[in-house]
Amino acid sequence: MTRSLKAAASRVRDILARRYAGTGDDQGSMAIFVAIVTVPLLLLGGLLVVDATGKLRAAGRADAVAIEAARAAAQAIDGAAVLGEGKVAADPATATAAAQAYLARAGVTGTVSIGGGGKRIEVTVADTYATKFLSMAGVGSLPVSGHGQANLLHGVLTPQEGNQ
Repeated sequence: MTRSLKAAASRVRDILARRYAGTGDDQGSMAIFVAIVTVPLLLLGGLLVVDATGKLRAAGRADAVAIEAARAAAQAIDGAAVLGEGKVAADPATATAAAQAYLARAGVTGTVSIGGGGKRIEVTVADTYATKFLSMAGVGSLPVSGHGQANLLHGVLTPQEGNQ
């Protein structure tokens, strides 16, 4: 039995050796596969870079809008406190309204907080980035946020005492 099994294995080996000997049919097949797979992968990676860069630009814009809204709010100084006590501070209601108006003109939403006795104004912006190519994968938008802060300082060449 083992002799017939060895003979059958030998025949199969001889048949396969004759069939594939010297044909060279598979030469270069891996190069074609790599070319077919690499081009779409590089294209897909490039498309993802477009959306990633777009989100970074949107986050930068959100930061810029938040900073400008904080600056707009910082212009709302409480005149009664300056004249009465000599204290420079933002009027909370007017400063918040100025920042919210700036955010509305910019087309974003955000929160405004005033601290430090009316000397520090912080604005946080929430926005979205509408994706260009990720929308084909079901991701229509990506959230972005920004943060800005303004500090009220007064003085001629340097901030006056108690202003920092």
